Amino acid sequence: MRIVTQHNPAWAVAAPLAGLAILLLAMLAPGFPALMVLLLAGLFASVIAAVHHAEVIAHRLGEPYGTLVLAISVTAIEVALIVSMMLAGGEAASGLARDTVFAAVMLILNGIVGLSLLAGSRRHSIQRYRLDGVTAALVTLTAIVVLTLVLPNFTVATPGPTYTASQLSFIVVTTLVLFGAFTLFQTGRHRDYFLPVDDGDPATEDHAIPPTTRESVVSLALLLCSLVAVVLSAKKLAPAMEQSLAAMGAPQAAAGIVIAAIVLLPEGVAAIRAALANRVQTSLNLAMGSAIASIGLTIPAVAIVALVMRWPLALGLDRMSTVLLFLTLFVTSISLRTGRTNIQIGIVHVVLLGTYLFLGFVP
Repeated sequence: MRIVTQHNPAWAVAAPLAGLAILLLAMLAPGFPALMVLLLAGLFASVIAAVHHAEVIAHRLGEPYGTLVLAISVTAIEVALIVSMMLAGGEAASGLARDTVFAAVMLILNGIVGLSLLAGSRRHSIQRYRLDGVTAALVTLTAIVVLTLVLPNFTVATPGPTYTASQLSFIVVTTLVLFGAFTLFQTGRHRDYFLPVDDGDPATEDHAIPPTTRESVVSLALLLCSLVAVVLSAKKLAPAMEQSLAAMGAPQAAAGIVIAAIVLLPEGVAAIRAALANRVQTSLNLAMGSAIASIGLTIPAVAIVALVMRWPLALGLDRMSTVLLFLTLFVTSISLRTGRTNIQIGIVHVVLLGTYLFLGFVP
């Protein structure tokens, strides 16, 4: 079957396959430093390929379905990775989900959003987006984040940042309800809230020949291959990263930041490219959708594992992280309340990103 086509050039087909081949080689022959370098190169090649195939699918499906495919694909693989690491680590990994989800939310709201707004505003000055869609996404995200990462610190049935089994079961249901309701809202009768206001250059966007069904199916398969290569390569590189961070005296949570950043690379690159093409609505759809999917699917999955295995699941954030989270949510609610972007808003979010990263390594 010939899969090299107009929308799927040779490099876009070869990159994810090469990433998987290098990953397989690293699994069969671990311990060689040269393989770690190749693994890192394969990871970044897979990131670029994932962005390409996500854009092919988005062109075929239109907004917001295209960004939703990428967000849920990345999140599903991320959930599988976290659950596998929890099963391998046992009770000692009870805080892994919290650290990963918190890192993802902070990197998305301050990193992906901030860099997209900064890059887009620098090139196009002011960009417009639909306020109704962004508001609905931010309200949903705020509710899920507070219920899962903040409220456990204030319940009295159990000491510490945990829920009882019944409380955790209730949070699983409410989180899935909020995630499902937003997905239906985004793809149903209010889909127009998430359609781009500025579609970039119509000569290259609106009038480009859309991919065929066959090309789209091939791109979907290659997208999944790319994301598997990205996530599993990140997992394979994690021990070396953790050893390097420990040698530098960085806290344990710093490893979660690095891994989350690698996993979010495809979405981040896709969002920034969309902003540069004057499609900031697509950037925000991708960022908000990724954040909601990340926490809305990860927490229920790990909670079910914890309930079945009867492990304590530490969800509540520490005081410094709670302050940074509320500051980020507050600033985001203000910066995205007008339907128009500017470079100052992007700078503020990037500064918050820098603050989070600095304090993550130097708490």
